[in-house]
Amino acid sequence: MKAKVDLVDLSEEQIEQALAQAKALLPAAIFEVIENVVRAYLTLVKVLEDKDTTIGRLRRVLFGPTSEKSQKVLAPQGQPDKKTKEEANGSGGKTQTKAPRPPPPGHGRNGQAAYRAAKTEHVPHHRLKSGDRCPGCRKGKVYDQRGKPGILVRVTGQAPLTATIYQLQKLRCNLCGEIFEARPPPGVGRRKYDETAAGMIGLLKYGGGFPWNRLHKLERAVGIPLPPSTQWEIVREAARKLEPAYEELKRQAAQGEVLHNDDTAMRILAWMGKRREEHLRGQSKGAGGDDDDGEDLKPDLPARQTGRTGIFTSGIVSTLKGRQMALFFTGLKHAGENLRALLAKRDRGLGPPIQMCDALSRNLPKDLKTIVANCLAHGRRQFVDVVENFPPECEHVLRVLAEVYKNDAIAKKRRMTDSERLSFHQEKSGPLMERLRAWMQDELDHRKVEPNSGLGQAIGYMLKHWEKLTLFLRKPGAPLDNNVCERALKKAILHRKNSLFYKTDNGARVGDVYMSLIHTCELNGVDPFDYLTQLQRYAKEVRARPEKWTPWNYRLAVPRSPPR
Repeated sequence: MKAKVDLVDLSEEQIEQALAQAKALLPAAIFEVIENVVRAYLTLVKVLEDKDTTIGRLRRVLFGPTSEKSQKVLAPQGQPDKKTKEEANGSGGKTQTKAPRPPPPGHGRNGQAAYRAAKTEHVPHHRLKSGDRCPGCRKGKVYDQRGKPGILVRVTGQAPLTATIYQLQKLRCNLCGEIFEARPPPGVGRRKYDETAAGMIGLLKYGGGFPWNRLHKLERAVGIPLPPSTQWEIVREAARKLEPAYEELKRQAAQGEVLHNDDTAMRILAWMGKRREEHLRGQSKGAGGDDDDGEDLKPDLPARQTGRTGIFTSGIVSTLKGRQMALFFTGLKHAGENLRALLAKRDRGLGPPIQMCDALSRNLPKDLKTIVANCLAHGRRQFVDVVENFPPECEHVLRVLAEVYKNDAIAKKRRMTDSERLSFHQEKSGPLMERLRAWMQDELDHRKVEPNSGLGQAIGYMLKHWEKLTLFLRKPGAPLDNNVCERALKKAILHRKNSLFYKTDNGARVGDVYMSLIHTCELNGVDPFDYLTQLQRYAKEVRARPEKWTPWNYRLAVPRSPPR
């Protein structure tokens, strides 16, 4: 008989203190194993304590999420197996040979147009020039084929950072002893770290998820040692120059027609454990350490709400005139509070924007009116979670929603206007959604499904939020889901998985600035490395006219500097 396993009844703060003591006593390799086991156990306990946890959800927590695509979800339940297909085709179990499919064009290779940052060199023919006699027929003449050169793409490796040592000659007078030193080459300043260094470090750290120590090891391996503390000082100094562009993005994002918002958990050590009390005492005295030295970026903390224990990174993606802007805010505020602070910058003459979010109340900006749309993908996910227990019913719902998403893809492919897209959805998707609503209501009314079951709760969620889930059938420009914001939050999640935490509010603020600018560049097809570099080089101009230095127009402000 197996003995009963008792759960460890310790607070999170007690466990953190125990881990801190273990870290000081144990070797790093052993401590890392123990820490991973303890944190996995805590996560498992939290999931099991949730009454809504299903076997499918527990499997996703333990082994990671799988694809939610219909062909993956419905294949085990709704599709016939190989034997059934053979019987249906009348093959009697004999395999039918099919012509092999041709390989996809390109085989995954990139053409020359994909290498936007590559240098282009024109290579003349090694022996001939235009007008020479043809060496083949000996009669005609060869001429340049304009616009049809041969293409050779050669990719080389290099370190993330490179360094050049300039040995400046010194001359000394043999009489007076005065020393004359050579000037640095043109374009080389006296500062040790160039703007490109800060741009690359920031891109790797906040765009690629490299922790400081890992980045330090990589740079040391290629011969450019740069301690983690030095890297932080470089990006912190550069962030002050990037701040005006970040504030301009916030101003323009506030005028957006559609705003997506959501948040994810984050860690700031200053607000955790014993540090929290010290941080609160420092704030009450007006001495916030690094955050109040007059030089660092000022964090945006909620007034009189320091009793909260939750720490979040909120993501807001705003669409304005076809352009998307991504903003990140890390601290004690929820997504709704950060959205409210952003909308306070909105011009008074504009009407309320469309807000896309999930159904959590903390995503809504209090005291400010928005046209709320809820994420259809969240409603769909409710059925994906229980598809193994209710295959026919869930398959019916997922196939209807697949048709709706197919219609939306058609509208995007045809580049319909918002009004044309609305009419298209009303014609094609409206009847589908209305029949789905009637079917779900009938399932509950006639007790075909238990309301407290997984399927019943999924149906109840859809019916409860039906008006907000189907706003795309009534409002031009309303999106179907909040996926664009969830993809943006992967930047913050990547940072959390690799770097684990921010140390202070100022560190979180620096991360928000970099992530916002980098992801906005990616959403608009702009080179983030070049953008971060130019903002630093023209810091005075950026501060004076930040509206001219957004990712989509900054190149017009630096005509003297060609793109990388």
